[in-house]
Amino acid sequence: MFSKASSLLQSAVLQASLPGCGLQQVAGLASKAGAFSATLFPGDGVGPEISSAVKQMIEAAKVPVTWDEQHINKTVDPRTNSMVTRENLDSVLKHKVGLKGPMATPIGKGFRSLNLTLRKELELYANVRPCFSLPGYKTRYDNVNLVTVRENTEGEYSGLEHEVITRKASSRVAEFAFKYAKDNNRQKVSAVHKANIMKKADGLFLECCREVAAKYPDITYDELIVDNACMQLVRDPGQFDVMLMPNLYGDIISDLCAGLIGGLGLTPSANVGMHGLCLGEAVHGTAPDIAGKDMANPTALALSACMMLRHVGHVDAADNIQQAVLAVIAEGKYRTRDLGGNASTSDFTKAVIDKLS
Repeated sequence: MFSKASSLLQSAVLQASLPGCGLQQVAGLASKAGAFSATLFPGDGVGPEISSAVKQMIEAAKVPVTWDEQHINKTVDPRTNSMVTRENLDSVLKHKVGLKGPMATPIGKGFRSLNLTLRKELELYANVRPCFSLPGYKTRYDNVNLVTVRENTEGEYSGLEHEVITRKASSRVAEFAFKYAKDNNRQKVSAVHKANIMKKADGLFLECCREVAAKYPDITYDELIVDNACMQLVRDPGQFDVMLMPNLYGDIISDLCAGLIGGLGLTPSANVGMHGLCLGEAVHGTAPDIAGKDMANPTALALSACMMLRHVGHVDAADNIQQAVLAVIAEGKYRTRDLGGNASTSDFTKAVIDKLS
């Protein structure tokens, strides 16, 4: 249960409540308190440690989930041209939801990036990253409360390494962003672009955003050139709500936003796709230098798991875990080293579990 001190934080913690993935709950996937199955990619480096920690939190919150644990190949699967196997992909397609620890693509030629393979093959077309100032954890900014929505399947970052943007993908991610804003009581969507130079590609992206914006008159819509958007973010991040952008800009700006609130170790993420697919993920690195040392911070993966849980209808459990995680960080007694503390992964995990209501 919450201690007296952490109870004082409860209202502030609730103010930072993470929305789900922004899609309606998939029919038949799970009821509000129903059992469900989910794919788990423990990942590399610190991945297995933080995945274990998050599984413990979810189990302690009494969520009836069965994990289908999947491991990435050490050799290339010719069916996918990647170390991600066909069986890995089929698991996500079967269960519709999953959680992924950090993965490292080996250096070399002749195979695709692990993350890129998952996004492309599963058509996880939107990456959603809520980014908010954590109660009790002081950074240079205390007014961050925004969400980045990034097109996930094409453009310069899609592995093609040249300019490819289509009307279908641009309209699809724009529709997602505006519906997300409406469903989660967000007031504004800002499209980020470089259409003054990339006239065909980013020009098409903006055209699609404007068409979708016209269908959501209650949502304020504006546009920013990407370099100006970066400047405005570090000048006053409080002016942003939902930021919508093509793949490459989204990759860069979402990390910039994480830096505003303390780093990628605190930032949840979910990739969403057609037919209700939702794959939560920790977007930080594998940290091989501390792997196996019980030093990693499981916060990003825990909050990503909360997004997944909300998506399948377990809203109360997600809120419970999130409030406990944020309360532990706010109190400061069991912060991991990346947050300026000395707590181990195990200490932090136990502290979170002790605060579950």
